[in-house]
Amino acid sequence: MKPQVTVVIPVYNEGAGVVRCLDRILREVLLPAEVLIVHDMPEDTTVPYALEVARRDPRVRPVLNTYGSGPANAIRFGIDAARAPVAVVTMADGCDDPRQIDELARLVDRGVVVAAASRYMPGGQQVGGPRLKRMASRWAGRSLWLLARVGTRDATNSFKAYDTDFVREVGIEARTGFEIGIELTAKATRLRRPVAEIPTIWLDRQLGESHFDLGRFLPSYLRWYFFAFGRRLTAQQLAARWEARRPASPAPTPAPAPDTATDGVGSDDVVTDDVAR
Repeated sequence: MKPQVTVVIPVYNEGAGVVRCLDRILREVLLPAEVLIVHDMPEDTTVPYALEVARRDPRVRPVLNTYGSGPANAIRFGIDAARAPVAVVTMADGCDDPRQIDELARLVDRGVVVAAASRYMPGGQQVGGPRLKRMASRWAGRSLWLLARVGTRDATNSFKAYDTDFVREVGIEARTGFEIGIELTAKATRLRRPVAEIPTIWLDRQLGESHFDLGRFLPSYLRWYFFAFGRRLTAQQLAARWEARRPASPAPTPAPAPDTATDGVGSDDVVTDDVAR
């Protein structure tokens, strides 16, 4: 059965912690789904644990990112590899609420191109995390909501659902961190495509260490922050912009889902795509 939603999870040495995240997602997502564990290197400590979960649940598929290292490239690769019409990006650290994946996906199915889980709308909340990061994120979200009319009060949150056709139309230019969420929200705004939000409660990660570096990623966030305020663009104008910046590497060809008639996948079955790094 073709999935209705692809859950994209970029990982970096999550180790055994990914099992609890996957168990929650597999328990809470009721729509037909595939779950892509996108890692940058075969020796990533996440891989053996993800493979163990994949053996007992064919919805899980570890995939090797060949677009380059870092979360932006992993997310780009995962959305390109998605077999579903909707892709939901979520983290492996347990900060996002997996019960909301179905709700976000259904918003996209109803016609929005970006559905955001919002910490800053009524009913939403952010628990924990560095104070400076919280303040910057809240200020950016509120100002974009009020002044640029982006359709969500939490443009910087990575926990979003996307229409995969829309993403492939406008492209993803981010190459460093987690700025993809604000990039695609800004592009939807410039095209006057619908963006919607639902409230979420975000919890600071309970296991491992955060790999988010505000100083490193801030210039990219600011670039897309200001981009959101530009005049309206046509799909042709944005497509031309994307073609001028498109990387030379072809998009990955999604691998088939594991054969449920077999005994799952083995340790040599990590999915890769013949795409130049």
